[in-house]
Amino acid sequence: MSEENPDSLQHRIKSVMIDELMLQETPEEIADDEPLFGPEGLGLDSVDALQLVVALEKNFSLKIPDAEAAKGVLTNVNTIAEAIERSGR
Repeated sequence: MSEENPDSLQHRIKSVMIDELMLQETPEEIADDEPLFGPEGLGLDSVDALQLVVALEKNFSLKIPDAEAAKGVLTNVNTIAEAIERSGR
């Protein structure tokens, strides 16, 4: 994988995910468009989703109002970054 800017929003999101969910990957090993859930992606589950919602609110002040909104936001790192940017950080 290519080098990633450690100051980029995507890299910061990946670092939070790794810390909060105790993932074994490095930020560079997680593609920005890699699905977070399911066998073809990181394989996160519903418990991980809850932890991630709390971590995103704590670290980026991103409020995800309900499960339906979470489905769209928690698709991959890029969709999380877009939601953070829309919320005005």
